[in-house]
Amino acid sequence: MSKLPEFEFVKTAACRDARVNNCPEVAVNVPGVVALRDSNRPDMVVTYTAAEWADLTAAIKGGEFDLSA
Repeated sequence: MSKLPEFEFVKTAACRDARVNNCPEVAVNVPGVVALRDSNRPDMVVTYTAAEWADLTAAIKGGEFDLSA
């Protein structure tokens, strides 16, 4: 298993509140890679290319993964 780059994860402003946990964290400090992890499972990292990330965020914004529908 290869070693992951040193990602610098950040949380959204809403997740910086101490009353909120289990937040997604995103790292974009490694060129060409977007890394995503769950704050409760920091060892599980999913990586995307910039194009894959753009497709995912467009689908989310478009309601493709809306669980309330």
